[in-house]
Amino acid sequence: MNIYFSGLGGVGIGPLTQIARDAGHAVMGSDLAEGLVIDELRSEGVLLNIGQDGSFLQACHLETPIDWFVYTAALPEDHPELVLARELGIRVGKRDEFLAYIIQEKDLKLIAVSGTHGKTTTTGMLVWTMQQLGIPISYSVGTTLPFGPSGKFDPKSEFFIYECDEYDRNFLHFTPFVSLLTSIDYDHPDTYPTEPEYTEAFQQFIGQSSHSILWRNDAAYIDLKADNTWILDDTATLPLAGEHNRRNGTLVLKALEYLSLANEAEATVALGNFPGTDRRFERLADNLYSDYGHHPKEIAATLQLARELSDHIVLVYQPHQNRRQHRIKDLYSDQFELADEIFWLPTYLSREDPLEEILTPEQLSAGLTNRAHVHIANLDDDLWEVIEQARSHGKLVLCMGAGTIDHWLRGKLSQTD
Repeated sequence: MNIYFSGLGGVGIGPLTQIARDAGHAVMGSDLAEGLVIDELRSEGVLLNIGQDGSFLQACHLETPIDWFVYTAALPEDHPELVLARELGIRVGKRDEFLAYIIQEKDLKLIAVSGTHGKTTTTGMLVWTMQQLGIPISYSVGTTLPFGPSGKFDPKSEFFIYECDEYDRNFLHFTPFVSLLTSIDYDHPDTYPTEPEYTEAFQQFIGQSSHSILWRNDAAYIDLKADNTWILDDTATLPLAGEHNRRNGTLVLKALEYLSLANEAEATVALGNFPGTDRRFERLADNLYSDYGHHPKEIAATLQLARELSDHIVLVYQPHQNRRQHRIKDLYSDQFELADEIFWLPTYLSREDPLEEILTPEQLSAGLTNRAHVHIANLDDDLWEVIEQARSHGKLVLCMGAGTIDHWLRGKLSQTD
């Protein structure tokens, strides 16, 4: 088939583009801006375009008729490419529909990694560990990886590992052979307006899974009644920095044990050499790290990891989505205490309610127990000077957020090379 991916620079569509290509389909697509996934796809020879006014889609369809137009929930109904695809009579479907097709077509058993926090790292850990153990694997991870492509289909594989996110109820379109639940905290209010709707979705997901592995506190939080589960209490002893990484690694060990794919000793050695994933406490330079986290619990967990490496931490934080901030602003309290200084940026805006007040950095940081250590900042030369000075004094600088902060940071670093 000829498949067009709209938004192929995204962390969901990008890996899917690679998987479709591996599976023998002709792929092409577009996005609005450059990025790490775009760079990866371009290096692999994928035909793509920066710009989405519909002209590239039209040209591709005239050259070779497109069989399937795949897109994400982020595309509005009046998006030029989506409108044109429908006018041209091309089959349209969201990414979960196409991935479910691949899994069924190739007769793969789905290992789904879900949860509010830690999905990407845990998925990467599982992929890495199985690769190190010589187990053929197909997978999709929501970031670029230092040890392979973001997505891959291996015709020799029995399993497909998928970072199965809850946004847009994506995970409810799958029936996993086994699912791993990293953590569960209320999130994505644009998809789940109330907390009970969120927890009920996880109950349904676990009910759709043949077997699930999760932590006792998460099972209690969603009032889980299912008996097709393995409830965990104790974290395995693993040679990994960060308590949350050791918890995520424990899920990987238990999944391999359940699937009878490896013994604990072999898997522990492989996990201990895990190189990490991009944008998850990724070391960009001496004393400088980038992280995708943007929820209070993620911030606290990543600061705990950073504190294992340094006694002096400077945090630069960019909140994500004003709509989300309205729901979590009261959760900001003591999670920042491991940072010596905090530079709080304006919220990155995406998919917003135009009627909601834009919360300021001052409003969002007002409840912090160490509010005196907060500085209001912007992504500018003044902030870069602060970062450079902190690094030169041996402090660990951690830049967190899912918006523009990582791109800005890499751009500044490239100017100093």
